[in-house]
Amino acid sequence: MLRGMVSDIREFTLHDGPGIRTTVFMKGCPLRCSWCHNPETQRFEPQEIQAAGSARTIGTEYEAEGLAEILNRQAPVLRANDGGVTFSGGEPLCQAPFVAEVIDRLDNLHVLLDTSGHAPEEDLRMVVSKCQLVYYDLKLIDAGAHRQYTGKDNALILSNLKCLSSTGVPFVVRVPLIPGITGSNENLSAIARTLRGLPGLLQVDLLPYNRAAGGKYAALGMTYQPGFDEAAEPNANTEPFLTLGIPAQVRLR
Repeated sequence: MLRGMVSDIREFTLHDGPGIRTTVFMKGCPLRCSWCHNPETQRFEPQEIQAAGSARTIGTEYEAEGLAEILNRQAPVLRANDGGVTFSGGEPLCQAPFVAEVIDRLDNLHVLLDTSGHAPEEDLRMVVSKCQLVYYDLKLIDAGAHRQYTGKDNALILSNLKCLSSTGVPFVVRVPLIPGITGSNENLSAIARTLRGLPGLLQVDLLPYNRAAGGKYAALGMTYQPGFDEAAEPNANTEPFLTLGIPAQVRLR
């Protein structure tokens, strides 16, 4: 039985896919986005967080059967409200075999994968084949800027985008609008050109920067260094996408 490390399980979420959902936040991520608003999901091991004068541990190990049992308890409510289960993170594909085994044990539930795409292609294919919808994050098209602000090159992410498009599983591309970085007209236009004509793409969601992103860092003993003007208004420009016939909207997380 495979075991996996989970950061959190949130019930009755409304912004992690269609309907009412239960979202599983897997722990561990290969990227280090300077604007990350879930820093507690970056490391793969449990860690202590100080909050309200007390400490608690973030990170619980589950067997696949045990996690599926927890999720299946909500199955009647989730199905009745056109919802399901979302696997997010962190990066759920870092624990792809575990996530795949959990999905296999779910009770006829809609499954959504929320991924950065930074994972081996075989892991992407393994999990996507068991999902009904994918949220795919695209941040920066310029490789140097991507490396600067996330710590990793984007070649694998762009390659996996084409792979995802070939699977037949519908997907939504989500772009975080980081002032002066991802939210520039140049970057949005480059993303639009990259997405033009891709089979399976439903739409693009532009996500305004979460100004509360830095709130957890001190509690984790980390320093938040965004490297951009947090007070700047997001450039919620859907025109580069609409001009190319790609449905796009600005959406709250």
